[in-house]
Amino acid sequence: MTRIVCIGECMVEMAPLETPGTYRMGFAGDTLNTAWYLAKLLGDRARVDYFTAVGTDPVSDQMLDFLTQEAIGTANILRRSDRTLGLYMIQLQNGERSFSYWRGQSAARTLAQSGQDIATALHDADIAYFSGITLAILSQHDRETLMTALEAFSTSGGEIVFDPNLRPKLWTDPQDMTQAIMDAAGLSDIVLPSHEDEATWFGDQSPEDTARRYAQQGAGIVVVKNGPGEMVVHSDAGLSRHQPEQVSAVIDTTAAGDSFNAGFLAGYIAGEPLDQAIAAGARLAARVVTYRGALVEEAVLGPELAG
Repeated sequence: MTRIVCIGECMVEMAPLETPGTYRMGFAGDTLNTAWYLAKLLGDRARVDYFTAVGTDPVSDQMLDFLTQEAIGTANILRRSDRTLGLYMIQLQNGERSFSYWRGQSAARTLAQSGQDIATALHDADIAYFSGITLAILSQHDRETLMTALEAFSTSGGEIVFDPNLRPKLWTDPQDMTQAIMDAAGLSDIVLPSHEDEATWFGDQSPEDTARRYAQQGAGIVVVKNGPGEMVVHSDAGLSRHQPEQVSAVIDTTAAGDSFNAGFLAGYIAGEPLDQAIAAGARLAARVVTYRGALVEEAVLGPELAG
């Protein structure tokens, strides 16, 4: 059975409801979103674990209970008595979202203080999945600790999947961000960037430029998401292009990329051809954006996602 460890921050999510000024509380975060969809898609064919740090307060207990109920492993999650969970609120305008964050006391910022904790979490894992946000919330020292642990994991035969997920507001300056992102990509077997972000911060003129840059860094597979536009993939077979699913009415783009990653990885882990795995990711993302919030149960029900 394939074991996947997703590394990052799970936060309290306040998602808007249809009635103005009302919100639904839940739990979400980029790598957690992907873990949640992976657990739903793979079921008993794989084991999905989450690695982070949380507090010892009731809301942290509630989050751990939620993850357990959703079949996401919590055995290696760290507890910090002096910290709690971060929180974010979603604002929506014409389907596009913006966020307000409260994460100064987030325990997840301490997840990489010990290389041994990371090594323990990754022991016997097949795949480690993390993101640029995972890196951004850490101190420089802890970021290096995480990278060292991932390098050891890769050397021992583990596969690394990375979504750059560029969020400049979380970094001290853009140069630190871009350097850390490229360092992480250099360790990764699969990189899953979004062209719009990459164009802004790396100056890529096209999705092809993004794909080639990460391939040159050493990634074996690069899948460049491009919103409603054509996706570009770089693999051993060279460059290929893939059309996303068309969506008639976008309600909320929260977790569009995270769910794509999960749909793609579920297909990849199941051994599907690359184009079918990409189609599955696109199909799942197209369903997710027609609902509100990050974790959409309805999106993983009904017809099969594989094309």
